[in-house]
Amino acid sequence: MKLYLYDWDGTIYDGDSSADFFKYCLKKDKKLLFHLLKLVLPFIKYKTKHINITEFKEIVFSFLKTIDNVDDYVKDFWELNKHKIKKIYLEKNHSKDIIISASPEFLLKDICENLKIKDMIASDVDKKTGKFNRPNCRGEEKIVRFREKYPKAEILEMYSDSMHDKPLLDLANKSYMVIKNNIYVPLSSRFS
Repeated sequence: MKLYLYDWDGTIYDGDSSADFFKYCLKKDKKLLFHLLKLVLPFIKYKTKHINITEFKEIVFSFLKTIDNVDDYVKDFWELNKHKIKKIYLEKNHSKDIIISASPEFLLKDICENLKIKDMIASDVDKKTGKFNRPNCRGEEKIVRFREKYPKAEILEMYSDSMHDKPLLDLANKSYMVIKNNIYVPLSSRFS
């Protein structure tokens, strides 16, 4: 099987969909301002390497406990934010595309289905508690998750806006960096 892999945030979506979803929820429920204040110390702990990215994001996503129907919030969020999906992506056929993202599955599932994307691999986050059922789908974890699902697939092309995706970029036959609305072809098929 030959596939095309895409990171989501910054690559297809203009911004960080998780951060934008939190902001959207904050606008709908001002009580979340208190949650925002609770993130200061965990952010410092993450930046000083006292907690890892998964632990930090679990604290961030714990705000989900206060939302009665997350699915309704997600649906409304995408109605308001689907315009942030980059035109360079919308112009393509997605029948062989795999989205692989650190954003939560519950946030990306419906929008990926609406775009008729072949498949999506993302962080496994409980939408009622914010708990991660597996490590955050970032860096090397993206390779683990991709190979679990597609053990023999060939990555024809990989698109990303971040060097956090270097492990997957290195596996692809061709790797592309996406900056804003431009796709850049590296000098070789591998990043050095």
